[in-house]
Amino acid sequence: MRKFRVAISDDFMTPAERLAFPSVDLSPLDRDPRIDWSFVPVENGKVPAESVEGADALILLAATFDASSFPRDGRLALIARFGVGYDNVDVEACDANNVALAITPSGVRRPVAVAIMTFVLALSGNLLIKDRLARGGPDGWKRRSDHMGRGLVGLTLGSIGVGNIGAELFRLAGPFGMNFIAHDPFASEEAARGLGVGLVELDDLFRRADFLCVNCPLTEETEGLVDAAKLSLMKPTAYLINTARGPIVDQRALTECLAEKRIAGAGLDVFKDEPSNADDPLFSFENVIATPHSLCWTDQCFAEIGAADIRAVKCVMEGRVPEGVVNESIVDNSAWIAKLNAFRSSFGSEK
Repeated sequence: MRKFRVAISDDFMTPAERLAFPSVDLSPLDRDPRIDWSFVPVENGKVPAESVEGADALILLAATFDASSFPRDGRLALIARFGVGYDNVDVEACDANNVALAITPSGVRRPVAVAIMTFVLALSGNLLIKDRLARGGPDGWKRRSDHMGRGLVGLTLGSIGVGNIGAELFRLAGPFGMNFIAHDPFASEEAARGLGVGLVELDDLFRRADFLCVNCPLTEETEGLVDAAKLSLMKPTAYLINTARGPIVDQRALTECLAEKRIAGAGLDVFKDEPSNADDPLFSFENVIATPHSLCWTDQCFAEIGAADIRAVKCVMEGRVPEGVVNESIVDNSAWIAKLNAFRSSFGSEK
């Protein structure tokens, strides 16, 4: 009996050969008699073509999958990316090789929105500064009135992007009594109004936001989008928050902006280079809260991302289009449709 073969990049494994994220439940793959799955090698941070030879689908963590990673047998039909970022995958090469690339918006929607609000609350309340004061004994306690926080009622929460995560951020922030604005050339006025969000031009967003949150993907158009010119538009009392991708922000320009005290601070979960260097000047500012691209990482977050990837795999196996397809034109690609039809014929219902 033919099996649907699923490859999982072995960067999911620890050096001790244990699953790095125990909340990711792979048992649905084990329980389905139609599926044969295995971990496959990643070499020098990239998936080599021989690793996925004979695979119908790949669940990919952080390794690079470029044009040279596609196997010659042409069998691969799906790359299910663990998360929503896909800058490690060559999307054009996916199209050229008749492969769908799917991401997991449902898995990160709430966790990333919570992470952003964590930054908003920590920055507005000077949380880390007050933590240090408390640990400093009486001398620290004497200085607590020097670090008064800011109430959120009436302040403006702004977002570059009002899609999956941006929309959830505004839903989550509703009870805080803030004003909502966003810039998103792809958002509808009706959807934005439903969230209580005013759509504005990008420069206007930077001028008006008290908390400016980056919620757009990293693309050729968005790389370096938050540059010195845009940062110069921000209020001296405003904060920048980036939980998307580091290169969207010109890190040197942000460092200079903070050094000159032209904005109030920043919350950063992502950086130009990851892992970042310990001596990065950004870490010298007490009004910067930095986390290692993991603020949204929770057991629930990773469990749902894993479940979404497995759902995508099973959709394709049964000849259906999964949610979260990035290269949307693939659904009209005759060669990819032929793959789906063949899968449907073999695996269309559980035996």
